Amino acid sequence: MIAFSCRFGRTSAAQRKYGEAIIPLNQSMTWSQLGLSHRSPMTSPIPPKCSPQTWIADLSSAAGIEQRQSKPPSPEVREFQSRRVRAIAQPKHDERPILPSQLLAKMPQIEQWYQITLAIERGGPGGWLSWGRIRSWGGHLPTPRGTKPGDGSSARPSRRDLFASGAAGILASGLAGLPAAAAPMSHPSGAQPAPRTSARHAEAGGSSDGGGPLRVPFVAGEPLREPEVRRSVKGELNTTLRVAYSYQDIGGYRLFLRTYEGGIPGPTFRMRRGDVLRIRLTNDLPPNRERMPLNLNQPHMLNLTNFHFHGGHVSPGGISDNVLRTMEPGGAYDIEIRIPADHTRGTYWYHPHHHGSADIQLSSGMAGVLIIEDGPDQVPEIAAAKDVTMVLGEVAFDGFGMVEGFDALFSETSVRFLTLNGQRAPTISMRPGEVQRWRLVHAGYQDDLFLAIDEHRFNAIARDGIGLQFMGEGQICTDQPERTDAMLIAPGQRIDVLVKAGEPGTYDFKALPYNQGYPSPAGLIARMKVEGAPLAMNLPKRLVAQPLASIRDDEITNRRELVFSAIVPENEAAAHWREFKFLIDGRSFDMNRVDHRVKLGAVEEWTVINAHFHDHIFHIHANPFELVKVNGEYFPPVWLDTVVLPRNGSITFRSRFLDFTGRYVLHCHMMNHEELGMMQLVEVYNE
Repeated sequence: MIAFSCRFGRTSAAQRKYGEAIIPLNQSMTWSQLGLSHRSPMTSPIPPKCSPQTWIADLSSAAGIEQRQSKPPSPEVREFQSRRVRAIAQPKHDERPILPSQLLAKMPQIEQWYQITLAIERGGPGGWLSWGRIRSWGGHLPTPRGTKPGDGSSARPSRRDLFASGAAGILASGLAGLPAAAAPMSHPSGAQPAPRTSARHAEAGGSSDGGGPLRVPFVAGEPLREPEVRRSVKGELNTTLRVAYSYQDIGGYRLFLRTYEGGIPGPTFRMRRGDVLRIRLTNDLPPNRERMPLNLNQPHMLNLTNFHFHGGHVSPGGISDNVLRTMEPGGAYDIEIRIPADHTRGTYWYHPHHHGSADIQLSSGMAGVLIIEDGPDQVPEIAAAKDVTMVLGEVAFDGFGMVEGFDALFSETSVRFLTLNGQRAPTISMRPGEVQRWRLVHAGYQDDLFLAIDEHRFNAIARDGIGLQFMGEGQICTDQPERTDAMLIAPGQRIDVLVKAGEPGTYDFKALPYNQGYPSPAGLIARMKVEGAPLAMNLPKRLVAQPLASIRDDEITNRRELVFSAIVPENEAAAHWREFKFLIDGRSFDMNRVDHRVKLGAVEEWTVINAHFHDHIFHIHANPFELVKVNGEYFPPVWLDTVVLPRNGSITFRSRFLDFTGRYVLHCHMMNHEELGMMQLVEVYNE
C-alpha cells in the first residue's frame, strides 16, 4: 500500500524547511519510484480554492498512476489504512524510511494542521485510488460521541472537530500513538506524558511501557466479566462469528486489535456430546497489502484466518477442524463440526490457526471457550459449584496500540501484563465456604504461568477437558482431586479446578516467578474478594471414573522419536527474530510434506526430545495422548492434548489414532515458534 499524506494549515519555518507535504510509504516504495524529486518537494499545500480531489488527481498523475474512483472502503478498512501509515520516505539519495517521530522531532513549532490519508492498491497496470480520510497523526483518536469504547466502531472525526481541538488537542490525541522518542520537550496545555517504565515485563502486574497507545482511565478491581454464552438447542448450535478490528480498553490502554465479535475473549460455546456446531465465519479484516513470501515460516498475510477446535476429537478435514484451510478477508465461510457421542466432556477452546498469522491473531485476543457439558453422572459437589469461565491472556502491543508484527511479540520479555477475560486485575467475588469451579484456559501466545492464590489451594478435577484419575505409587489408582498450592499451566492447556473460599478478606490470584529457560511473566492476575454470609459447601472426596482407558504395553503397534531444536544467535537478547529458526527433526515446517503417516486404528508410543535450552510446548491435533514418562522417568499417567516439553529433556506418551482420517498438525504451542517453523504434518490413512 502507498499512502499519500498532506499536511496543511498555518505553517512554521520548520515545516517550510522540510516540506508541507509528506508522503508516508511502505518500505518498497520511495520518492524516486513515485517520480517525485527530493529537491523540489510539493512546497505548497492544497490551494484555498482547490479541492482535495483535484490536488490528489494531480499528484496521482505526476506519479504515473491511473486514477479510478471506487466506492469508499468500509470504516474498518479505512481505519486499518490510516493506522498502517508508519514510515516516511527520505530524499532520493537516502531511501531508508524514517519514523514519524523523527520527523516530528524536527518540527517543534507545529500549529494547526490535519492530514488526509489515501490508499493506492497496486492491483493491475494502473491501480486505483480510494477515497481520502481526515486523520490526526499517530492513529489514536478520541472516541466519537455516542460510541462506546471497544464496540468495534471506527473513530472518524470531522474537520471541524480537528480544527476545534487545535494543535494542543491534536497533539494530545495524535502523538499518544508515537513512540516515546516522539514526544516533544514541552507538553501542550500542561499535559504531562504517561509514566514510563522499562518495556520488560519483570512484574507483569505492574506499570507497563507508556510510550505508545492512548492512555484511558483504569481502575483495578472491576468485577470479573464472563464472555457471552451461546448454547446448543436440540442437538445443534448454529451461530455466526465475525473477525474484525475493534477498540479494546485494557489495563489503562486503548488498543486496536483483531477480535471475535468485537470482544476479548470471544463468545463461549456450550454444547453436549453428539451435537453439531455450525458457524458462519465472516472475515471482515482489511485486505492483505503484501504478496505471499517464498518462505512461509515467518509472519505473513496477517489478515488470513481459519478456525481450530483445540483439543477436539473431531474430523480434521473438509469444513470441520481443518487448520490447513484459508479464510480470506472479505469472505464468509461455513464451519461444521460434529461432536462424537463418546467425546470427553470438559473444557476446550477455539482460536485461529492459519500458518503465518495465527500468532499475531491469538496475541490480539482472538480466542474463545468451547465447553462440552457434563451429563447426569456428574459428581454432586461439582454440580453444586458455581461454574466460572476464566481465559488467561498475555497482552503485548506496539507503539501504536496494535499487534502488527513480530517485533511486538518475539522478545522473551514482550508481555506487558496478564489479563483474565480481557481484563487487568479484575475482582472475583466469593462467599466464605463457597466452592466455585474455575475453568482456566491459557489462551496466551508464549509463556507458562505458575499460578497460586494467597492462603488457598487448587483442587484440580480435569486437565485438557479430560477428567483426572491418577495412578499413584505402587500402581494404586486414586480418584481424589489433585490438591496443590500452586500449579503450572502452559499456553493451550486447560485446567478445571475447584476453589473453596476461606475467611473473609481479599486474596491475590497471581502468577509466581517461574524459569522456563527465561523468566515467565509474574504478577497479579485478579483479586479474590471473600465477603458476605458463609455457605456450607464441600469439596468432592472422589471423582468419576476416568473416561479414557490407560494404554497397555501390549497394545503398542509402533514407536517414534521426534526432536525439537532451535538455531539461535549467540546474543539472543540483542538479536532480531529473523535470526532464529525453530525445527523438528532438523527441518522447518513444509505444508506439502507429510512428516508422519499413521494407519487408522494404530496405537503408538512417541518420545519427543527437546534439544533446546528453553522449554517448548507440545500439542497435537485430533487425538489426545497419555503422558507416561518425563525425562525418561516414570510419570503417573495422565491424558492431555498439550504438555510442557522440558528444556534439554523429553516426554513419552501413548496415543490411539481413532475414528478420523486426514491431515493435521503437531507443533509447539509457543505460537511464535510454530510460525517460525516448529510444526509437522501428520496424515492418518485407512487402507
